[in-house]
Amino acid sequence: MQWLRDALGRLPKQTRTVLFTLVVGFAAGGLTVLFQLAINEVFHATIGRFAKMDTASFLIWSFVFLVGGALASGWLLSSFCKEAAGSGIPQLKTAFWKDFGFVKPRVIWVKFVAGILQVGTGSSLGREGPSVQFSGALGSALSGLSGEPKQRRRLGAAAGAAAGLAAAFNTPLAAVTFVLEEIIGDLNSRLLGGVLLAAVVGALMTHGFIGSQPAFELSTVSEPGLTAYLLVPIVAAVATLVGVLFQKSALRLRSASRGWSKIPPAFRPAIGGIVCWGLGVLVFLQCGKLGVFGLGYGDLTDALAGKLTWQIALVLVLAKLAATVFSYGTGGCGGIFAPTLFFGAMTGVALAGVFGLFLPNTSIDLGLMAIVGMSATLGAVVGAPVTSILIVFEMTHQFALVPPLMITALISQAISRRLRRANFYDELLEQDGHDVERFTPPRDLRSWHAQPVSHLSTRNVVCVSDLDPAVLKQTLGKHPFDRFPYVKDGKLAGVLRREDMEEAIKNGAAPAIFKATNCRPNITLRGAESLLVEDETGALILQEVPDGPPTGILTLHDVLRAEQSAADRGE
Repeated sequence: MQWLRDALGRLPKQTRTVLFTLVVGFAAGGLTVLFQLAINEVFHATIGRFAKMDTASFLIWSFVFLVGGALASGWLLSSFCKEAAGSGIPQLKTAFWKDFGFVKPRVIWVKFVAGILQVGTGSSLGREGPSVQFSGALGSALSGLSGEPKQRRRLGAAAGAAAGLAAAFNTPLAAVTFVLEEIIGDLNSRLLGGVLLAAVVGALMTHGFIGSQPAFELSTVSEPGLTAYLLVPIVAAVATLVGVLFQKSALRLRSASRGWSKIPPAFRPAIGGIVCWGLGVLVFLQCGKLGVFGLGYGDLTDALAGKLTWQIALVLVLAKLAATVFSYGTGGCGGIFAPTLFFGAMTGVALAGVFGLFLPNTSIDLGLMAIVGMSATLGAVVGAPVTSILIVFEMTHQFALVPPLMITALISQAISRRLRRANFYDELLEQDGHDVERFTPPRDLRSWHAQPVSHLSTRNVVCVSDLDPAVLKQTLGKHPFDRFPYVKDGKLAGVLRREDMEEAIKNGAAPAIFKATNCRPNITLRGAESLLVEDETGALILQEVPDGPPTGILTLHDVLRAEQSAADRGE
């Protein structure tokens, strides 16, 4: 590929950036379209086909394929790429900020195949999370092929993510705002142009191969009247509570499932698959609906068209909520956009039916209530209000929805922020031991160096006190860090490096222990940098008091990342 790099190097920088972004948009959009079509084909060939068989055949074959798909996905994730588990959006966000946009190339194929196997065979998960992650990874890989070093791949990762989400839902505007709100964290980012261009190209790929129709067909919504505006806040509030309930339940189960030491990680998604299968067949046999399985877009479309009774909608929201909690909480490979949109729509339809019991002479627009519920639940979970408005609007193409959606966003954010610490993705990162902070450091070098080191350090310190290979293996499996303080008899005794721990596990021996360089949290960054340069592990351990427990850790990587972020923001 050297000839390609040489050719690109001769072009003006702006031209090179535009060409690169176009390539990322086409590649990521095309891969996402292929992913979408593959999931649909697999679902129709399995669950969709089995639903037309007799009851016994449906029960047997749906169980075999759904649980088998979850097992195959779990094996792929645990054997080849643990970073591809779950939604993938938090992992991409971590790569964007902590690794300057560098994502391991194997994420692309593992996420692509595992997502098809699990979502396509019926697990209650979405396709947008995998689309964002493998598209971001593809953009990062293309950056490398074009000659960009590992520390300058943020544009590729962000552009790929935007193209992937735009293609997944045919929503380019929402894709742009989501990447800026959630991954980059800055609506005024200098990457806006590249993200916007890639999102447009990604949506064009969907237009070309699937069509320009919106993701969900919705009959024309009339201008909401006084009754509708009185009901919108109620629906928005209840749908927000449903979203918060999902977030808390899924995170709690995810945390608990990691402690199932007797069940190998490869088998855990199958547990979620069994629960999803049980709930799905129960609802199908009682109501004739397949919405609990897979994406659930068929029943969601019926809900928007007013073809579901409020009783069935209530059953679907309860069953889908539980099925998604177990599918995601046990380590499945899939996103949460589609399920949360489903929860919200069914909540809106169910409430509209209840309102109709008390307002028999009032025409209640079921489609409007379903849309309000979708936006509220998604906004509550993702924590991106602008995205929650735009994505629902773009998926339906209904201008009359904009005012109710704006009211919904205000209510959703007001309630959800009081009931949860952070949005779903940030809580996932906290659970994984990450502390992703976007620094806005002072512009002058003297003020920058005068900052206390505690501003840049990682406060969630994971210490090792047992050098047994089994314990070390468990620690490495739970945490992604490269340096671990070693504590013996309650006192800091050294620092362990990840590569040494892995070698020790392989050989069944104790790892090398390096001398720890420690300091107080109020030391200046200038002083910390001097200590880090001298330290052979590149890690600085913070202690509030001498001989006390570690309260923070700072690595050279942390300092470089913060300085790179400062430079990026200043350009």
